[in-house]
Amino acid sequence: MHVLLVEDDRRFAHLLARRLEGEGFATSVAFTGVDGLARAAGGDVDLAVVDWMLPELDGIGLVRRLRERGSQLPVLMLTARDAVDDRVHGLQAGADDYLVKPFAFAELLARIEALTRRAGTASRLAFGPVEIDVPAHRALVHGSPVELTPKEFELLACLLRAAGRVLSRAEIKEYVWGFNFDAPTKVVDLYVHYLRRKLDAAGADGVIETVRGVGYAIGR
Repeated sequence: MHVLLVEDDRRFAHLLARRLEGEGFATSVAFTGVDGLARAAGGDVDLAVVDWMLPELDGIGLVRRLRERGSQLPVLMLTARDAVDDRVHGLQAGADDYLVKPFAFAELLARIEALTRRAGTASRLAFGPVEIDVPAHRALVHGSPVELTPKEFELLACLLRAAGRVLSRAEIKEYVWGFNFDAPTKVVDLYVHYLRRKLDAAGADGVIETVRGVGYAIGR
């Protein structure tokens, strides 16, 4: 996965790039908004981390121009501005998420992973007898359709995309309901119960595994 960092603080940008590369991301850096826009629009980037305050073209202008060109590139905005109005302004310009400086590197990683999961482009996801057609929003068990609500479908897609590893309740809540959804993680347990009931009735018993004290998994 290729992450573009658009950040005019060169020392911070290089430090962040090294940390991301240590986590297995291919990383490139741009130090101005104009250079960042050119690289982001180049088509070889999977996600952009963009600082708000940039020379030549600020982060808001960069994101707005990307969206005007029809780009759906996931963008995480970094800024020292933490007022609600500033966050709203950034999101309305087209940013997908917002992280206030200073931040923990673990939180940056979590947000990058969440954005890439949401932007997943696989049209078909499957495990065992369970299969979903993402563009058609269609779920099948043993080849027969299963009626799921939009949130149940997103929950199943989330688990299938992460097949083989355990997702925490917080990760699932962030993926399905969004990072800023203010509700207890118990909502995840409730929807897993709903989804399991439908999958079990269709003949896919036990596909979703509960990992006590951690979360849920498919295909672990």
